[in-house]
Amino acid sequence: MKPEERRERIAAVVREVSRASVDELASMLEISRETVRRDLALLSEQGVLRKVHGGAVHFQTAREGTLRDREASARNEKVAIGRGAARLFEPGDSLFIDAGTTTSYFAVELGKVGSFAVITNSVVIASQLWNARHRSEVYLLGGRYFGENQEVVGPLTVEQVHDLHADHVVLTIGAMDETGTCMDFNADEAFVARAMIARAHRTTILADSSKLQRHALFQVCEASQIHRLVTEKAPADPLAEALKAAGVEVIVVDPQAPPLPDEAT
Repeated sequence: MKPEERRERIAAVVREVSRASVDELASMLEISRETVRRDLALLSEQGVLRKVHGGAVHFQTAREGTLRDREASARNEKVAIGRGAARLFEPGDSLFIDAGTTTSYFAVELGKVGSFAVITNSVVIASQLWNARHRSEVYLLGGRYFGENQEVVGPLTVEQVHDLHADHVVLTIGAMDETGTCMDFNADEAFVARAMIARAHRTTILADSSKLQRHALFQVCEASQIHRLVTEKAPADPLAEALKAAGVEVIVVDPQAPPLPDEAT
């Protein structure tokens, strides 16, 4: 069996059973566990499946974990992305910021840089920026409160966004596919993000590499609507080529980099 065929078979098995162990795949395909691990690592990088301890799981396009679960996922990467992204903006800029774990880390770092005018649907982000070293002018959107993610969503929220305008919008996403299209797992969150994009001059996407070359149910925007992507690992082809063709600036941060002197505790 050729390597490509073997990986296709592995991907098919994981899709069918949702979760498969290294031992199960090795036995089924009559290959070594090391070969399975290498194939799973490559398929995970390509966004075909998610490599977990001892095996792999199929990506779900219709649901995402809770805010608490996501806060524990790729924390170092998200903190580094937030720190790098915060330095892309000048004090006094106006920003839409949507609710999410990565944007929450971004808000903490933004409060260390200076004061901004921020419009957000996240109760967490509003509190972080109000209590920051440099207090920002914060506008908390109203609407239906979704307590699980500590955010407001729905038609009332979208309507308020349409009455506002900002220099930038900073979004976290559920997934970005091979064409650079951004997606989310929650329809209400996707609608709020779309409205923010429509009312901002420039769009910055914050996404750790686990979300790249992955799919979700609801479209947020196409690559042509994105100005910058901030991530901790350079995207691989075909996504890299799609972003380059769309003129998206890709900013890769180092999760191991120490805080800047003014952030040292």
